[in-house]
Amino acid sequence: MTTPHEQPSAPRPTAPETQDRIYRSPMGMVGGVLLLALVGWLGIDAIVAGEGRTPWLALALLILLVPLITAFTLRPAVFSGEDRLRVRNPFRIVALPWGQVASLRSAYSNEAVTEEGKKIQLWAVPVSLRARKRAARQQDRAAAEKAAGRDGRRRRGLGGFGGGPAGFGGGLSSHGGTGLAEGPARADTDQVMDELRDTWERRHEEAAAQGEVTVRWAWEIVGPAAAGAVVLLILLAAG
Repeated sequence: MTTPHEQPSAPRPTAPETQDRIYRSPMGMVGGVLLLALVGWLGIDAIVAGEGRTPWLALALLILLVPLITAFTLRPAVFSGEDRLRVRNPFRIVALPWGQVASLRSAYSNEAVTEEGKKIQLWAVPVSLRARKRAARQQDRAAAEKAAGRDGRRRRGLGGFGGGPAGFGGGLSSHGGTGLAEGPARADTDQVMDELRDTWERRHEEAAAQGEVTVRWAWEIVGPAAAGAVVLLILLAAG
């Protein structure tokens, strides 16, 4: 029982939960939308205007293709949280506590390797060799410009022009400093892997980041695709 001078303690505000960072492939999503639009247009046209078995074949193909296109283009995503990495691939969702991640590899594909040695490919973070080559060319060009700037300053110093206006010298040092601050050019997916590695290195020994690896099959994709394949096979077998 509280006295007239006592006030009930106010509930303490809870700390807001940090939201997962979500990584997806923009080009994959754009390609998926275009493919779905094309398949839908052709399929609906065949259903409406087709004759004989054509509408049924078109319907079976739609039931088969729409889930598959969605699975490989719109569905893949990587969710990076403080306690776990969740990988949503075309047919599976894998939840990896950071403590169960042994390494994050980048070669011809980006992968998460578990402590048991299992490899989980990150479909949403595809490797682009073209982007890597473009980033390498940018690095080479920046290194050449930096070397040319150093050579120009050295020649001006030898010629007795080292004491030029402060603004001129400041512009050169600012340009070099900006390049160092920004760091070397990297492909977008390589930058994503760097961010994932930073989170893993920071969190993999935390108590909240321990647990078991869980895998769930995407039956919402597998079921309709399998049904469409069965119907299509029956129609083709029936002649």
